[in-house]
Amino acid sequence: MDHVNTQSTARVQRSFSRSFGTYHESAGQQARIAGHLVQELRNSGAPKQFSSALEFGCGTGHLTHQLCTAFELGALTINDLSPEAHQTATDVGANFLCGDAETVDWPDQPDLVASASMIQWLPDPTAFLRRIASALAPGGWLVVSGFGPEQYRELVQIGTAAKAPGLRQPADLAAAVQGDLEIMSTGESLRQMHFASPRKVLEHLRQTGVNGRAQRPWTRSTLARFTDEYAQQFTTEAGVSLTYHPTWIIARKRG
Repeated sequence: MDHVNTQSTARVQRSFSRSFGTYHESAGQQARIAGHLVQELRNSGAPKQFSSALEFGCGTGHLTHQLCTAFELGALTINDLSPEAHQTATDVGANFLCGDAETVDWPDQPDLVASASMIQWLPDPTAFLRRIASALAPGGWLVVSGFGPEQYRELVQIGTAAKAPGLRQPADLAAAVQGDLEIMSTGESLRQMHFASPRKVLEHLRQTGVNGRAQRPWTRSTLARFTDEYAQQFTTEAGVSLTYHPTWIIARKRG
């Protein structure tokens, strides 16, 4: 991994570690996405039992807990950049693999690989998905969500640095694994949250850890300019908007 990517990963890790205590209650969209992934997996005909499962970017356990409730998982390994996520592993009796998902050692041939709301932080999510496809056991399942290019479009339009590097359309996710896996389901949705003020938007981002790519601290003048521009451009009857663009894929490796 090059020096720039290493620095970016370190910033993201620090940001999510700082927000770990507030993330679970604040990340309502991410919790909804995790629930949708599990339902899609069940609807796609996944088996009730998996002998070996691996989850990337487990965080506070939105997806972890729902997978453990919906399926019988044998050897479960969960990964996260933040050491604090060890508590999630303890809660469900899983093995914890701390570190960058691209560089840690993966368990051999899991028959389920899952990840929710994480791959957008990778510089090349499609290469990561190809690696997962190769690592899966024959007959194994992939269930992954990220975010598409409309994610936080309000922030992008006023020139902030909050945009994740790996935003991908569902077609990109499917194309990455098409040769090795049977695509069972892909999709996307657009959802808007509304806040009382631009500062409440920033508070939400801070509480969910997604401001980890911001490289400059706020000054009084930059904060004032941000709040003015945001309010002018994105005020609705419900408040100021913030757009989420979740994308997902469910796929199965041919036996």
